[in-house]
Order: sequence, then structure tokens, then C-alpha cells
Amino acid sequence: MLKYRLIFGTLMTAFFAAVIVFDGWLDGTLTASAADDGSVQATILCILAALLIIPANLELSKLAAAKNLKIFTPITIIASILFATSLYWPQLLIISPELYLLLISAFSLLALLLYQYIRYGTSDVLANCGASYFSIIYLGILAAFVVALRIDFGPWHLLMFIFVIKSADIGAYSFGTLFGKHKFSPKISPGKTWEGMAGAVAAAIIVAIFFAVTCDIMAWWSAVIFGFCFAFIGQMGDLAESMLKRDAKQKDSANNVPGFGGILDILDSLLPATPFAYLFFMLNSQ
Repeated sequence: MLKYRLIFGTLMTAFFAAVIVFDGWLDGTLTASAADDGSVQATILCILAALLIIPANLELSKLAAAKNLKIFTPITIIASILFATSLYWPQLLIISPELYLLLISAFSLLALLLYQYIRYGTSDVLANCGASYFSIIYLGILAAFVVALRIDFGPWHLLMFIFVIKSADIGAYSFGTLFGKHKFSPKISPGKTWEGMAGAVAAAIIVAIFFAVTCDIMAWWSAVIFGFCFAFIGQMGDLAESMLKRDAKQKDSANNVPGFGGILDILDSLLPATPFAYLFFMLNSQ
């Protein structure tokens, strides 16, 4: 399992890095600090986000089904993609991001209620619509911060964030597998240990310092803080998805990715950390 985790984790991180670099090269922000020169940014990233959101919604709906909850995937997939790309469309349309979000929020809720009425009538309205809206927020709004990082700060900041989080994942899994003895959160994820967390922190700090120095993103001491904080935040995101899986009595969200499980198992540490990363970069740039 460790071998597959390391191999596929490295390959996926390299693939995402290549996509982001290519995306930055296409719109000209690769060598600039996300300058507002009127170019449309993050097109390839938005396409990739949409492609990942589709299976992630399907996996989350299966977890919900184990608790007799229905997630309306025809609605949640479209709404999640529209939320995730919420900063992209104002580059093309004459609409403010704030108004766009308000409209999508309102119409998504109304669409869920209409779908509920047509398919299930008055049965489990709050449960089904609530679970469906949770899916939209979890996979749509959190993913929107990934695009926001890319557009507002540039590809190198986004790459730093992704590499720090995924390096922490690999560090936690490797150290936990090899040296883990003291449980970190036995009620939610018995496999996580404090030794694994130490590996996550070490890996995250090393990667953060590397990006900070080579890409001139922040001071080295800020990178140490970034790595330390996001090693923990990323693992908290992993625990959040573990709560969903444990409640549904499932080990993984799916079995499509060797060593990981499903798409949700890959994104679990990234998504909840994105708003914190945006805040960190915003405060660091002031």
C-alpha cells in the first residue's frame, strides 16, 4: 500500500503541476505575479476542476446513500462546477463575482427543491436538500478557492499550496506506516498517529521553504509557519472526510485510484485548506 501511495501520489502531483504550469504559460502569468492585464486566466485549471468534481459528487452521493440520504447529482454536479469556477466567468461576462455567487446560490437551492418535488414529493425534504447543498458547498465553494488562488496570486502560489499539502500527506502516511505508535485521532481515523503528524510537518516545512526561496513567494520564516500550519490543516481536512466515511461505514470513497481509494480521498486534505491558504497569502502580501 505504501509503495502504491508513493508512486501514484508522486505521479498525480506531477500531473497537476504540469497542468498548472501549462495553464500559466497559456495565459502569460507563469513569469508574472498574476498581473491584471486583461487576459483570461485559469482556463485549463477550471476544466480540470470540472472533470474532478463529477466523480467526486458521485462518490459523495454513494456515501450519503449508505445513510439513506439522496444527493441530487444532476443538480449538484452542475452547481458545484459553477461555484468552483465562480471567479473565472466574470472574466468573460459582464457580471460581478458577488452577484454571480448570489445568483448561483439562490438558483441552486430552488433547483434542488424543484427536483425534490418532482422525484420524491414531501418525503425527506430537509434531509435530501440539505445533503445535496452540503455536496455543493463542500465540492463547489471550497474548490472555488483553488481557482481564486490561481487567479489572484498566480500559478506558483497555487503550486506551493498543493505541493505542501500533498507532501504532508505523503510524509504523514510514510512516517505513520513506518514508525506510528501513538494514535492521533482513534475515534475518527485509527491509522493516524503523532509520528505520522511529525512526518507531515517535516515534509511540509521542507517543501514550503523550497518554494518560498526558489519562487520568491515569501520569506523563509513565513514558509516555516506556512508548512507547519498547513501540515495540520491538511490532516484536519483528511479527518473531516474520514468522519463522512466512518458515518457511512466505508473505508474509502471509491476504489478507482490505487493506494488512495477515490477522488474524494485525494482531495480531502486539499479542499478544506484552500480558504486558509487564500487568507495566508493575502495577509502575507500586505
